[in-house]
Amino acid sequence: MTRDVADTPTARFGRNLKKLRSAAGLSQEELAARSGLHRTYVSSVERGNRNVSLENIFVLAAALKCDPRELLAPPSDGDGA
Repeated sequence: MTRDVADTPTARFGRNLKKLRSAAGLSQEELAARSGLHRTYVSSVERGNRNVSLENIFVLAAALKCDPRELLAPPSDGDGA
């Protein structure tokens, strides 16, 4: 059974991160500065190219002032995937 790349946990996390970052009015650079992570890391996470550590999930959630569960939430209707 082959899974669609757009349906992987890393892709879901990336979509949620981008959605929450955009809703907060932050650029990737601003999120990177707030979280202490590199901008290229944030970019690759948003593209679903990184398997994010549990620690970085919490770091990103704190920088976005959201619950870490929001970054892991399944897509709602209209969110794609």
